[in-house]
Amino acid sequence: MSKQDLFEWIDGNESRLKRIAQSIWETPELGLHEEESASVLIEALENEGFEVETGVGGMPTAFVASYGEDEPHIGILGEYDALPGLSQKSTAERDPIEQGAPGHGCGHNLFGTAGVGAAIAVKNALDAGAVDGTVIFYGCPAEETLIGKTYMARAGVFDDLAAALTWHPGDLSTPRMGSSNAMNSLMYTFEGVSSHAAGSPESGRSALDGVQLLNTGVEYMREHISADARMHYTITDGGQAPNVVPAESTVWYFVRAPERSEVERNTEWLRDIADAAAKMSQTDVTERFLTGCYDYRPNEIISDVIWENMRQIGPIDYDEADYEFAADLKATVPDDRIEANLSNVPDELSAEICDESLHPEPVAPYDHDRQMAGSTDVGDVSWIVPMGQFSAATWPVGTPGHSWQVVAANGDFGQKGVTFAAKVLAGAIYDLLADRETLDAAREAFEADIGTDAYETPLPAESEPPFDVTAMRDT
Repeated sequence: MSKQDLFEWIDGNESRLKRIAQSIWETPELGLHEEESASVLIEALENEGFEVETGVGGMPTAFVASYGEDEPHIGILGEYDALPGLSQKSTAERDPIEQGAPGHGCGHNLFGTAGVGAAIAVKNALDAGAVDGTVIFYGCPAEETLIGKTYMARAGVFDDLAAALTWHPGDLSTPRMGSSNAMNSLMYTFEGVSSHAAGSPESGRSALDGVQLLNTGVEYMREHISADARMHYTITDGGQAPNVVPAESTVWYFVRAPERSEVERNTEWLRDIADAAAKMSQTDVTERFLTGCYDYRPNEIISDVIWENMRQIGPIDYDEADYEFAADLKATVPDDRIEANLSNVPDELSAEICDESLHPEPVAPYDHDRQMAGSTDVGDVSWIVPMGQFSAATWPVGTPGHSWQVVAANGDFGQKGVTFAAKVLAGAIYDLLADRETLDAAREAFEADIGTDAYETPLPAESEPPFDVTAMRDT
């Protein structure tokens, strides 16, 4: 069975994969609560003979599906969580299916589906004896809150892999060679004493004062952290009425930096400020560590294999109607936002594509040594095994992710990107299984990059997946 046979199998099952993607799009679920989405993917894999373990890392919607008995083991990461408040019909005007409900504004209905398609295609090659090894699909929940892969990594599920691959929907098809910010996500809850704010303010101790003093301290801290580091916060509970001194108040922090060590240093400083704020306000403070992740480390060898397969496969097969719908969606995005979203690509490429509605042709990697301001829990996996990832053009050029326009695209023409992504994943894995020297070279590059900085989970031993946290990640 040749690699071309894998591609033809994926093409022949395009309608099947689109049905899965559409099913997940129609039932968007927030992180750690993706019961229906996970079950659709699990069913497809079990029907093909994959052995499936569920409840991985203490998360009911996390699963590992494996096929094969031989070495090496190669993994595919898949995601399927949606974003809050982005419910949207496949139309070029804002029109929620259900007001306030979730929607797939990051394309994860396509994400997990393509990975499943690739895993099954590789399984067929294993059955045919074309290659030897084991293919493993990882069902990773709650990427938007950077939870799924970090808790799976702590459980050790990635430890035996020779390599891992993944992808993400976007507006361009290209390997991802840049890094990302490491991050910690923490909540601080202050507890004080309630009283009548006018009648007896001296009897109260305001928990909100503690939160505000913490936030003020962080504003002064900003001057003394690196220019690339970030501190974001939002007050999730500030009290209920002006005439009641709040007895409890909570603030949620993201601490980001290019390297894990700086995140840890800044987090310790944040903890000192929280303790000082509690003393100043005469309140008590507790920390809840939600999650933490590493920066992403791309593997050059695997990325090269991905790029060669993207070149072989060629552009996504969009038709005239797809271009028209994409143009209508793009017209709803202000020009300055399009320019901002294209600011991370080279000027020459930006000038070439800025007026296009879709750019289906693969683009050579361009983001070497670039730092993405956001974070991804794929970073943790990249510190454990050689890792490669790419994006595929499933929404209009310059359109921001986490938007209703992306939801509309991913319920329509964007689903054509599933077969493209599945082919790239399957083709790259086929090449790695067929050429052990390349796989060995990827391991050597990984070890040279990581050096002595072995992965250690950022999660405290007592931390558990935060099932009550469903807000979106700000990328």
